[in-house]
Amino acid sequence: MTFTITVEPSGRTFTATEHETLLAAAIRQGIGLPYGCKDGACGSCKCRKLSGTVTHGPHQSKALSADEEAAGLILTCCATAHSDVVIESRQVTEAGAFPVKKLPVRVQRLERAAPDVMIVHLQLPATDTFQYRAGQYIEFLLRDGSRRAYSMANAPDERNAAAALELHIRHMPGGKFTDHVFGAMKEKEILRIEGPFGSFFLREDSDKPIILLASGTGFAPIKAIVQQMRAQNITRPTWLYWGGRRPHDLYQDGWVREAAAALPNLTYVPVVSDALPEDGWSGRTGFVHQAVLADHPDLSGFEVYACGAPIVVESARRDYAAAGLPPEAFYADAFTSEADKAQG
Repeated sequence: MTFTITVEPSGRTFTATEHETLLAAAIRQGIGLPYGCKDGACGSCKCRKLSGTVTHGPHQSKALSADEEAAGLILTCCATAHSDVVIESRQVTEAGAFPVKKLPVRVQRLERAAPDVMIVHLQLPATDTFQYRAGQYIEFLLRDGSRRAYSMANAPDERNAAAALELHIRHMPGGKFTDHVFGAMKEKEILRIEGPFGSFFLREDSDKPIILLASGTGFAPIKAIVQQMRAQNITRPTWLYWGGRRPHDLYQDGWVREAAAALPNLTYVPVVSDALPEDGWSGRTGFVHQAVLADHPDLSGFEVYACGAPIVVESARRDYAAAGLPPEAFYADAFTSEADKAQG
């Protein structure tokens, strides 16, 4: 059975069967609903159901609590329709979003950026046009049917010269895919990907000042957004806060400093939470999301783009709302690992 899903306030519609999630149906039909992990772990796809009946599949309570569900909120990534449904989502992108494709890629180059971070450059097929927005991600299609998601760390404008994708991959010991990346992966290896996915990208129809917040390898999509801003001469006042436990976690600190020197509107604030005496760190310390509040106690006039560990993203979402940031001005991509997704 097929149902009609209406998205307000845009009034756009799409259809969904009783066997697919609302998000999967929207992606299939080019409707850009907000989302992140697609697994009920991050809460990025949360929206309000105005009418109709849905059933949720497995999801984490931190993504959607029982009280939120009782109040009419749903996760489109794990909700299936049992009637026509009307939802409210203010982040629907325009018609003509870039198509999702499956394609082979070749490992072009591997670059160890930190003890536990590998920068992987992927060569795209010469005969295929792969379009995406700075900030979006791709998924690797593994042989056993599982998937692993990573954000592109280069903007499309930066990629065109080399026709390659740059990914920043953190080693998760025991991880099926990252053990391979840090062990047996070689240049020229062929992999399969699908994308682009995600609603984490710079909204260009605003003139508000911007906070870019990254923790760890959450810097990857932030880097792509900075490249986009440079390529398109976007001059909105922008602050980039990048947090790590120790200085080596800010594995492209030099690149950011060079970008900030070339972009007068960009201010870079590195933050380290657990520096050791031998690190010789003399910069900002503490939690990176709190450094933003120390500098900008009133966020009511800002847009925030936050990416990194779920605890950082959710802490920022909560604390920035208390500092006046409107919910619709907070854009997030929580990097949920397979361990994160397995937690109840």
